Amino acid sequence: MKITTVRRISQLFFFALFVWFCIVATVGEKFWQIRNWPINWILQLDPLVALGTILSTGKFYWPLHCALGMVIVTIIFGRFFCGWVCPFGSIHHFVGYLGNRSKKVSDKIQLNKYRKAQSLKYLILVFLLAMAAFPSLASSLQTGLLDPIPLVTRSFNLVLLPVLDRGTNLTSVAARFYELGWLTLTVFAAAVLLNLVIPRFYCRFLCPLGAFFGIISRFSIWRIGKTKSECIDCKLCEKSCEGGCEPSGNIKIAECVLCFNCRDDCKHNLIAYQTVPSLAGETPADVSRRGFCLSLAGGVLAVPAVRLSGKLASNWESSLIRPPGALEEREFLKRCIKCGQCMRICPTNVIQPAGIEAGLEGLWTPTLNNRIGSSGCQLNCVACGQVCSTSAIRPITLDEKKGEGDFADKGPVKLGTAFIDRNRCLPWSLDKPCIVCQENCPVSPKAIYTRESFSTVRDGVALVKSITGSTILIDRRIIPGKFGTGDYYVLFENGARRKIAANADDSIGLSVSDEKTPLITGKIEIQVCLQRPYIDIEKCIGCGVCEHECPVSGLRAIRVSAEGETRSKNRRLLLR
Repeated sequence: MKITTVRRISQLFFFALFVWFCIVATVGEKFWQIRNWPINWILQLDPLVALGTILSTGKFYWPLHCALGMVIVTIIFGRFFCGWVCPFGSIHHFVGYLGNRSKKVSDKIQLNKYRKAQSLKYLILVFLLAMAAFPSLASSLQTGLLDPIPLVTRSFNLVLLPVLDRGTNLTSVAARFYELGWLTLTVFAAAVLLNLVIPRFYCRFLCPLGAFFGIISRFSIWRIGKTKSECIDCKLCEKSCEGGCEPSGNIKIAECVLCFNCRDDCKHNLIAYQTVPSLAGETPADVSRRGFCLSLAGGVLAVPAVRLSGKLASNWESSLIRPPGALEEREFLKRCIKCGQCMRICPTNVIQPAGIEAGLEGLWTPTLNNRIGSSGCQLNCVACGQVCSTSAIRPITLDEKKGEGDFADKGPVKLGTAFIDRNRCLPWSLDKPCIVCQENCPVSPKAIYTRESFSTVRDGVALVKSITGSTILIDRRIIPGKFGTGDYYVLFENGARRKIAANADDSIGLSVSDEKTPLITGKIEIQVCLQRPYIDIEKCIGCGVCEHECPVSGLRAIRVSAEGETRSKNRRLLLR
C-alpha cells in the first residue's frame, strides 16, 4: 500500500473521529449521546492550546499533557499532525484537490510554488503568543481565534451541526440557535473556499498551529528530502505539494506537511523520507527580524490597547453573564480558547457566543442569553464545566452549585441578579395579572415573591342601579366577559369587596361569598387584584429562568444582570 493511501486513511479516520466527538457532545440517553467519550481529545492534542495557557496563566493544565506527545511525534517524524491528523487540514486538502484536480500540470506547479507570504503565519503565531505572555498582569489567550482546532470545533458546534440537524433533531431534541452564526460561518467558509485560489491557503498563510509545528519540524529526525543533488528539474514533485515547500530545490522543511505527494510524483525516485537532510539543501522559514520584532511588540501592546475601554474595570458589561463555574473575568480570558464545547453541551441552549460586548478579546467566549433556547441555566446542570478543555469554566458539583452539603456555608453559585423593569412588567405598568416569573423561580425558598394589591381599572367607576341577589345592574356599558377571569373585584362604598364571577354588557355577577358586609347601591369601583413581583436579591442566583419565561416579548420585563455574581467580589450588590 502506498504511503499516500495510508495518509488518506489516517485523515479520514481522524476527521470521522472529530465529527463523532462533536455529535456525541450532546446530553441524552442514546448511544450517540455523551457516554464518557473523550470529546476534547483532539483539542488536547493541540500544543498551541497547551502553550498558550502555560504562557497566559503560568501553569500547566494536566489534561493538556497529550499535546506534549504530539510535540515529541513532530520532533521524530515532522509535521505529522498537519498532514495526517488535523480535521481542518483534511478539509482544506480535500477541497483544494476538488477545485484544482482538472488543471494542467504546469498550472498545478505554479499554484503550489512557495510564496514569501507564507511567513505570515509565523508572525501571527508570535503576535498571539505575545498577547498571552506579556505582560503577565494583562495577558489574554486569543490563539483560539485562528488556531485551526478550536476554529473548526466552533464551526461544527455552532453552525454546521445545528444546520444539518434541522428537521431531524438527531443531536438535539429541539432546534438549536446560536448568535454570531453568520460570522462563524463566514470565517469557516472563507477559509475553506480560499483553497480554490491556492491549495491549503489557510495552512500555508494563516495557521498559527502550522507555524508552531513548522518551527519544531526544523529539528525533526525523519524528513522529506532528495537522495541526490542532481535533478532534471521537471518539478513534477511540486505538482501536488500541499505545503508549498519546494521539494525540487532547497526544500523549506518547516513548510512540509508530510503529504508524501512529492515522493509519489517523482518519476526518478530522487525523493525519500529519510533521517538525513536533503542533499539538494534545506532552507529555514523566511521570517525577517523586523517582522518578528513588530509582531512581538504588537502582541505586547494589543491587550492593554483593547482594555482601554475599561471592560475589566468600572466599565464592565453587566449583561455579560458567564456560565456557572467560570473563573474571574481576567483569569477566564487567560484560559478560554473559544472552542464552543460548553455551548454545544448545554442542554437548554442558553450558553451563547459573545460578541464584542466584552471587548474584542471576548469575541466567541461563552455568555448566557436567557431569551434563547428552551430555558435559563437549569439548577441541576453542571455540564459546561465538565467539558471545558482548559478549565476556563472549572468543573463544579451540584452541591457546590446549589450551596448544599460541604458548600452550605458558602451558599449557591450566583451567576448574577434578576431585576424587574416596572415600566414593562404587566402587573406594574399595565395592571395586568401575571405571576409567571414567580411561578418559575426554581430556588427554594423562591427569590421572587409577590405582594397583593388592588388597582381600579381605567373607566372602572360606575353607579349601581339595582341589586338582585349576587347580580348588580350598573349605569354604563362594559365589554361582556372582560372581568370574569377571577382577577377582578367590585369595591363598594361601604368597603365591601366581592370577586366578579362573570359580567354582561351592563351587569356584573358576583361570586358567592361569606362576606357579611351588605351590598349597597351607589358608586362602585371595578378593581383588578394584582400579584406584583419583587426580587429577594440575597436568594436570587441569576439562573435566568424567570427572564426566559417572561411573557413580555422583546425586551423582557425581568432581566438578569451580572451584578452580584459569585466569581467577582468587586461586583457585589450588597456591602458585607
